[in-house]
Amino acid sequence: MSEFDLIKRYFTRPTPRAALGVGDDAALLRIAEGMEVAVSTDMLVSGTHFFPDADPYLLGHKTLAVNLSDLAAMGAQPCWATLAMSLPEADERWLQRFSEGFFALADEYGVELIGGDTTRGPLNLCVTIMGLVPKRKALRRSGAQAGDDIWVSGKLGDAALGLAHLQGKIKLPEHARVSCLAAQQQPQPRIALGLALRGIANSVIDISDGLLADLGHILESSSVAAEVRYDRLPVSSLFASNGDAMLELAQRCVLSGGDDYELCFTAPDTQRGEIEALSSTLRLPLTRIGKIVSGHGCKLRTADGNVMTVKEAGYDHFA
Repeated sequence: MSEFDLIKRYFTRPTPRAALGVGDDAALLRIAEGMEVAVSTDMLVSGTHFFPDADPYLLGHKTLAVNLSDLAAMGAQPCWATLAMSLPEADERWLQRFSEGFFALADEYGVELIGGDTTRGPLNLCVTIMGLVPKRKALRRSGAQAGDDIWVSGKLGDAALGLAHLQGKIKLPEHARVSCLAAQQQPQPRIALGLALRGIANSVIDISDGLLADLGHILESSSVAAEVRYDRLPVSSLFASNGDAMLELAQRCVLSGGDDYELCFTAPDTQRGEIEALSSTLRLPLTRIGKIVSGHGCKLRTADGNVMTVKEAGYDHFA
């Protein structure tokens, strides 16, 4: 099967919202008056971001999901994507399952695949995602203000716990294994939340490298500091188990494990009622975990107010 046969068979579909999709040297997009384009790119590398024998359907889902999460953090409506793939071989069964997983999620969020590239080489997957947001309405990292509440969506640490299970570092019971592996392999981008936070949140980021690392990006961009209560973090009940080993694992998964793809955002305390109502409407837990304050850095406190020492802040490819 040639490169062009591969593209035509598995990755060419109608693109009614684009003026021109797959098939030419470049795609053509129509941008509505008063809108801006939010663009983000993420690469997934075999052996770094996923196991080489990962289920191709789940991998197709995750390849797009991690990019959709970036649009969620910007409050942008997903529209288009390109996909570049380096493949060891043209495995038709693998391609069929991967494309099914990719397009199942694309259809859920109205994303059109408008181009990309394929080449032979080690398995690498790279998506560029594009979405629309009204001018001057995009959510950013740089708007946090002293006095803001700090919120997170969903639960933290499940994806890292699932990875620890796959790596043989811990053996999860059946009920926890299913949910943790789903969080690790099939993250759910919080697009609806991101759209709803326009006009409510002062700053937003998605939690891909760990809570402390990603909250740290907000603090740096906004020139503020934070105080976070560890006992308020929304975590798996498994982390309540006694024992130093479990406590250390819990701290690492929740604070610096990464791969959560939840949103961390800040908002004035006057917005608490609206955020709680939003949580109910979206059927998505939104938890207030701390406060933005003046200064620099982040202090993590226990329930009795003591400052915790954390060894790892988050994932860094080059650390």
